[in-house]
Amino acid sequence: MNQLKGLGVAMITPLRKDLTIDVNALKRITDHLVENGADYLVVLGTTGESVTLDKEDKKLVLETVLATNAGRKPVVLGVGGNNTYELTLQLDRLDTSGLTAVLSVSPYYNKPTQNGLFEHYKALSEHSKLPIVLYNVPGRTSSNMLPDTVLRIAFDCRNVIGIKEASGNMEQIMTIIKEKPKDFMVISGDDAITLPLIAAGADGVISVVGNAFPKDFGNMVWHALKNDFNEARQIHYRLLSITQNLFVEGNPAGIKEVMAHLDLCDNYLRLPLVPVSQATSEKLRRLLIDEDFIK
Repeated sequence: MNQLKGLGVAMITPLRKDLTIDVNALKRITDHLVENGADYLVVLGTTGESVTLDKEDKKLVLETVLATNAGRKPVVLGVGGNNTYELTLQLDRLDTSGLTAVLSVSPYYNKPTQNGLFEHYKALSEHSKLPIVLYNVPGRTSSNMLPDTVLRIAFDCRNVIGIKEASGNMEQIMTIIKEKPKDFMVISGDDAITLPLIAAGADGVISVVGNAFPKDFGNMVWHALKNDFNEARQIHYRLLSITQNLFVEGNPAGIKEVMAHLDLCDNYLRLPLVPVSQATSEKLRRLLIDEDFIK
């Protein structure tokens, strides 16, 4: 799936003050990403606040992104949860027009066993008309999908084509890279360690910071993929402090604050998420000024 190599952006969902979908801002952000270096778009993932959007919200977001994108970039749809049966029904009914793949986060809260994780993804694989990218993010799910489980899925489920790995465990991720099937993709889920992961053999990143800086972050990713680590390091360190401070009060509050400073959207979130504090906002603004992203 070379379409998913490079920079994927986990898109935010911009909201108005009344917490309805800001369609105009969503169109603006889609164009911003497509025209400035994103290799593909990831819609309705964690960064897109999918868990606080209802069915009509999700339909509006997806339709807006697909219409604005107009086939210019591959689009990956977030379809995840902790009710396997419900997810299989969603996949059965899913209109795949304009979509390239599905990103599916491992089940949260239930804390399944490793065999339960395998059976969950096996069921999704049997019902999905699109390729599936696994998503391991134990900091959110409280359940770490171990390398043996990932490899078992990779070898046994024909249309599971890769994993977004956000465990932060380099040894774990390198084990997957070493033992995986040849065409199985390993995609960074942590912006700050994308550079070393690509050096270890990863295929790119599904990024949060890429919402704001697709050109810069995309250049970093592709310099690294082409083994030009001198150039990649320069961009990596230019963005590192901003990237680190995006997450001090949670995601997507940090990236929405940066997007607001860049005049791309407002920073409104649905509860239980709230905007970052004034102190964090000011720190992010200062970092943007220091790196010449704003005046």
